[in-house]
Amino acid sequence: MRTIGNPSPTARKLNAIASGTLPNGKAVVVNANGTVSVVAVVPQALGSAVVFESAALNSVASTFDSNSNKVVIVYQDTANYWYGTAIVATVSGTSISFGSPVVFSTANRTQEIQITFDSNSNKVVIAFRDRADGQKGKAIVGTVSGTNISFGSAVVFNNGSTNLGTPNAITFDSNSNKVVIAFRDTADSNKGKAIVGTVSGTSISFGSEATFLNADAALQVSTTFDSNSNKVVIVYKDVSNSQHGYAVVGTVSGTSISFGTPVVFEAAATNNPNAAFDTVNNKIVIAYADGTVGTAIVGTVSGTAISFGSPVIFNSSETTGPRIRFDATASKIVIAYGEGSGNAGTFKTGTVSGTSISFGSATVFESGATNAQNGLVYDSNAGKMVLSYYSGSNSAYGTSKVLQVSSTSLTSENYIGLASNGYPDTAGSTIDVQGAINDRQSGLTAGQSYFVQTDGTLGTTAGDPSVFAGTAVSATKIIVKG
Repeated sequence: MRTIGNPSPTARKLNAIASGTLPNGKAVVVNANGTVSVVAVVPQALGSAVVFESAALNSVASTFDSNSNKVVIVYQDTANYWYGTAIVATVSGTSISFGSPVVFSTANRTQEIQITFDSNSNKVVIAFRDRADGQKGKAIVGTVSGTNISFGSAVVFNNGSTNLGTPNAITFDSNSNKVVIAFRDTADSNKGKAIVGTVSGTSISFGSEATFLNADAALQVSTTFDSNSNKVVIVYKDVSNSQHGYAVVGTVSGTSISFGTPVVFEAAATNNPNAAFDTVNNKIVIAYADGTVGTAIVGTVSGTAISFGSPVIFNSSETTGPRIRFDATASKIVIAYGEGSGNAGTFKTGTVSGTSISFGSATVFESGATNAQNGLVYDSNAGKMVLSYYSGSNSAYGTSKVLQVSSTSLTSENYIGLASNGYPDTAGSTIDVQGAINDRQSGLTAGQSYFVQTDGTLGTTAGDPSVFAGTAVSATKIIVKG
């Protein structure tokens, strides 16, 4: 790249190679390799349904193995003695294919199955309740190879009757390289507890249980890891306190975990709270049903405390089993849930701004009932979400669809200016950058500030991200900012 014109502390023109066609006067972003492009929009797309289990299933959960670049789905196979079963999936575009199902627990009615990926050991860890063995809490380590998965031996983490609740009561703390499982110990006054696990080879060992709620209370427990503060956040419904929704911050040290003071995020009856971490905005987002109304709230961790913005309704009708994940490609939250009395599988995407969140329109991914059996995971290799669910429209079979969330190439940092002419792909181009006057516009209002929109057009209101394009000096001219 080189500057054209008189030397100045502020560059006015920039020469760069075009990556793709650059239309005259359009907003331009710089790419990681130094080329420049117009702002690109990737539209939302939903792939076709693919069956991975030709039988009814329950306790669907999923994780992404970033070592093998595979999605692992776990579930209770009701046609095979309710055994705990896992299957490996490969995402390609908006398509998905599967290996063969592998049983990890032959216990009759293996229940409340959870899964996470340990990126330190490159293993998946599954937690479940073994109904055939006194309803003990157990965990097992899985190794993905190609489209297959193999398992070590199950290890007990809680000898009492264990309640794991929703499909992400297990999470991986990448700061301490430990697995954390949260649960309700029904054999010990229904206390809310958590335990830290260490993976070694194909096994896992545990520290001592730690209590985050002493009352006969914790129900529907969910966890996530805040990689900004290096804290684990546990959310739950406190049945001893009018079923209000609470969150508590946990700190892992060695094989132990300690907690701050629980904080109310919903002072009303709360159902199925589910948490995820937005790695772009460094916020915790909780999805839940306020009574029956689908609601989300944004939380900020500071030390061992967490504070919240105001709740936002994402679905005003009956909402069941919301599941939440963050899509880093699109920088958006995705919530999948059962909608209305028919419990149709539905999703919405949300964008966090400050301590609030806004949502787009709803999309139905399963017209039949899903029975709140929805697994949701982000495949960071493919840059896609995977929805796995009980298909009420197809004999309750286990089914998956790949979701490409709408995204933009515009960020809060990569806008550099406006094309000073039209240029073909791979051609040398000249970009009007900060301080230059671009005279290739139309319909502007002199004195008005303009912002780059997520589709690359200029508008008078800030988009998300907020990117200031410049100030118009006439209908056709704008002073470029950046």
